[in-house]
Parts: sequence; structure tokens; C-alpha cells
Amino acid sequence: MGRSAHACTLDEWLARLEAAHPVSIDLGLDRVVAVARRMALLDRPLAGGVITVAGTNGKGSTVALLDALARSHGLTTATYTSPHLLRYNERLRLNGREADDATLIAGFEAVETARLDGEPVSLTYFEAGTLGALWVMAQCPPDLAILEVGLGGRLDAVNVIDADVAVITTVAHDHAAYLGDDIEGIGREKAGILRAGRPAVLGSSTLPASVHDAVRERGAVPFALGEQYRRSECGAAGWRWTGMGARGEPLEVDGLPDPGLPLDNAATALQALAQAKGELDAQACRQALGRVTLPGRLQWLGQWCLDVGHNPHAASYVAERLAARPCSGRTWVLLGMLADKDADGVIAGLAPLADAWVTVSLEGERARSAADLAERIVERGGRVAYQAATPVAGGAWLAERLAAEDRVLVCGSFFTVAAILAWKRAGTAPP
Repeated sequence: MGRSAHACTLDEWLARLEAAHPVSIDLGLDRVVAVARRMALLDRPLAGGVITVAGTNGKGSTVALLDALARSHGLTTATYTSPHLLRYNERLRLNGREADDATLIAGFEAVETARLDGEPVSLTYFEAGTLGALWVMAQCPPDLAILEVGLGGRLDAVNVIDADVAVITTVAHDHAAYLGDDIEGIGREKAGILRAGRPAVLGSSTLPASVHDAVRERGAVPFALGEQYRRSECGAAGWRWTGMGARGEPLEVDGLPDPGLPLDNAATALQALAQAKGELDAQACRQALGRVTLPGRLQWLGQWCLDVGHNPHAASYVAERLAARPCSGRTWVLLGMLADKDADGVIAGLAPLADAWVTVSLEGERARSAADLAERIVERGGRVAYQAATPVAGGAWLAERLAAEDRVLVCGSFFTVAAILAWKRAGTAPP
């Protein structure tokens, strides 16, 4: 690189990590375990408790809800999530605050030292980032570490750490190139985070049979939505959660506010925290759910709604939420997707909502063109008003034509949402 690794800025470190391994995704734990052992990450507990969250959709919102709930109960927290929207620093949060550059760099330096200590070990960008984040957590162990699985579960780098509580939010088709199209097989991969004798919080009533089979085979203790814990609507008074404490005692919290995130995920976060902490304080729960935020998940900026949903399951959920929110004008959908995602399924999920579409191209080796998306939409009878070379170009075109009563849904990829979010924050779009 021409400069010492130890003199790198954060951006230089990230560029170095991206170029260090021949492929960006290389599932398997052997390399990660080897370096984790050199870093002594497996010699002692990472935190007072560890909650690991896997699933196809809902991981990020469940982590955000867990973090808010835990901190509202007075716990110190560290969260690790991926991908990020605007800054890599978003991936590691310590007590709710993004890690600064120096903290992240220290983690990368520790990983680099360890992977070169003996026979060099090649790590992917995600693997090095995961180990760096875990090392940072281990330097000042929090009361609760909340870890989001990047892809799958069984072979994901996050799974080098044993979860005290494992959460599986949903299982649906996504990442077919790595997980395949067999929903039962995908479920088995997600269930790889389960540990014997420890709680398995199952956040969907429609999980495949393979997940429930894995709970039994691995000897985990199940807490399933609709069985051991539930949520129920209470009208203007809020909603009610009922579940089980760490000793099996019944728990109930009512008067809960809508957090603006899926209530199934909120109920799941409450059950997971109840298992990790042993008890819940009703007022602390209400306060946490009333203030939690998560950029890029049904995030409203004036007339614009931003959501990173990029598979059919997520698209259907977003369409359902927006359909329940009346709009007297047109609903525009600004869509940009990667080539390895199920574009036809996403379009089908959003089609009942969309009056008109703006398709945008993304960059990179996995990019899908605006023209490809437009062709698929037209084949389904949809109206494509404009095709843009970039998300911002599409947003700028749309902003000039948007009526006061219209709304825009921006979705299809983290990259699409990130571009529009940065553009809006920079003040280059009308309010």
C-alpha cells in the first residue's frame, strides 16, 4: 500500500480489506475461528450476555429494538450490524453511539496483527470487520452484546461467538446464490446459531419446519411467537405483550406504543431481553419503544418514504404498511436493485401500491440496470415514467414533478436508499 497498515485512515483500511480476499463472500468458519483464537476472543465471555439475531428480514429492526430496550433498563450495550447506509461506523454502536474512526481502526489493527501471527490467514471484508468489532467489545465488555448475522447463520463469522439467546426473525428467499432456493435448507442455515440449553426466540409464526426441527435436535429452549409469547392490539391504549421470564414465569406489559417498526419484531425483542435479563420493567419498555429509530426502515422524509427492503417478503410488508396509510395523490415507487435479488418478486409485491415507477441503475459488479427493471415492470402491466442512470438522477427527476398530495417509496436496495438519504440530507432536494 505504500504506507504502514498502522498509519491507515479508516477509509484506507476499508479499501485494504475489500481488496484483501479473492471473493467478497466466502462462507465458512475455519479462517475466522483461527484468527479469533489468536486474538483470545474465545477465551472468555464477550459480554455479560450475548444475543445473536439471524433471519431474512427484520434483523436490523430487532437489533435496534433490543438495544433501545436494554439501555432503557440501564444496561450497557454494544451492537454489531451490517450493512451500513452512509458510514461504516454505523455497524458498531457502543451504548447507542456509533464507534469513532480511531476505535474501528484499533480493531482492524488487532485483526491484522493476529492474522499475520504465524501462517497468514486470508479474511473477507466482513470477516475482518466482524472480528474487529468483537475485539472492541472485548476491551470493555458491555452488559449486553447484540450481534446481527450477516448471511445465513451456521457459517457466518458472527457465529464464532456462542449466543446466550438466539433469535430467528423470519425465513424467506434471499441470497439464493449462497443459501439456495430451498426454504427448509435456508431455515437450517439460520438455525445454526442455536446452542444447546439456551433460549431460541422464534420471531415468526410461519418459520419452516427445519427451524423447529433444529431447536429440538440442538436441545435449545424454544420461545415461539404465538405460543410462549404473543402480542395483541389494544386500540388507542397501545398494544400488549405477554411472554415468559428466564425462570418460566409469565410476564405482561401493556400500553406499549407503536415503535414504527414491525410489531412482531418488537414482541420478539421483548421476549429475547426477558430471557437475557430475567425481568422487564413496564415503564422502561414503553419509553424505549416510544423513542427507537432506525434509518432506512419505513423512514419518512416529508413525502418520501425510504425502506431498504429488497426481497418479496419485505416488499409485501412495506406495501401493506403504506396501503394502510391513505394518500390522496399518486404513489410513486423509485426502485433500484442488485442483479442477484428477486426483482420479479419485489415488483409483484409492490405493484398493488404503485401508480407509477421510476427505475434507477446501480453501480458495481452486482448492478442491475434501470432498463432491466423497467422491462419487468412493463411486462406486469405497470407504468414506468422514467429510467435514470443513478438513484439521485431518478430522485431529482421525480422531485420536479411531485405534486403536494403525492408520495414516493424509495426501495429495492441499501444502495438505493443510501444514495437518496445522502442526497436529501445534503439539502439538494426540495423539502
